[in-house]
Amino acid sequence: MNKGRALCPGDLIGLLSVSNPVTDEERQCSVDAVEALGFRTVCGESLFHRRGYLAGPDEIRARDVNRMFADPDIAGIFCVRGGEGANRLPEMIDLEGVRKNPKVFLGYSDVTVFHLLLGRGADLVTIHGPMPYTEFLKDTFEGYVKEHFLKAVTETEPVGEILPPPGDPAIQALVPGTVEAPLVGGCLSLISALMGTPWEIDTRGKILIIEDVGEQPYKYDRWLCQLRSAGKLQQCAGVVVGQCIDCTADKPKMDLPLEEIFADLLVPLGVPVLLNVPFGHGKRKATFPLGVRALLDGNAGRFFLTESGVR
Repeated sequence: MNKGRALCPGDLIGLLSVSNPVTDEERQCSVDAVEALGFRTVCGESLFHRRGYLAGPDEIRARDVNRMFADPDIAGIFCVRGGEGANRLPEMIDLEGVRKNPKVFLGYSDVTVFHLLLGRGADLVTIHGPMPYTEFLKDTFEGYVKEHFLKAVTETEPVGEILPPPGDPAIQALVPGTVEAPLVGGCLSLISALMGTPWEIDTRGKILIIEDVGEQPYKYDRWLCQLRSAGKLQQCAGVVVGQCIDCTADKPKMDLPLEEIFADLLVPLGVPVLLNVPFGHGKRKATFPLGVRALLDGNAGRFFLTESGVR
């Protein structure tokens, strides 16, 4: 896999949105938050446009991505937020240009489209972690979230063991066993949205990481069954379930608890499975480089990033 170089103080960071728009105030706050970390910033056109729920026309959002990867002065690219609309762009991205100019690419949620696209189409390690407008501005960024983020993007040593933040639920082993393999995945609904496309997830011999937010349990059932029917679950070496936020059923008597759905659909795979790993849409999350190797210990309920996401 291709890796971007580790970020350093003073590096120029390109800010853009492949999904929802931001206001003038939100744009400036995002710039201030990134510069407070010691970086310089340049804003893409997408941060100055709005087309309904999109950060401008598709051409503008795709052009931002292509220009920032091609620009040798830009050391990293941060998506300022997620939302909707990233799945309009894959056909417009210069994957050969990305391959020739690997650099840190950060985001999560709707940005899962780009994690899968760039990982499969350009062999790029991408960074699943907090975003400027969504997290950098919050009180909860200080401490655990900030420390994990900076370690993942500025240090060439592996992050090591991922421990939950103090007071958060412990990591739970659903299926025992131990495996070390590359990571792939992200937001489960977006993984599902790319099935049947050239950029659909490749889980062969990999640890699948999944999370989502604001979805009913039956939808997790639907998406996991889709992956199972496509052979994606059977091909993976292990599964890590992250923060499934606001997933309580509206009609509990007519639904199944999420834990039962995971037991029904993941346990029969016979591969190690962990629950409650701190990544996703929760307020306190670790930063995961996707495409690097990790160690899943389903016997002790522990998880380690054994390879750095930057060079």
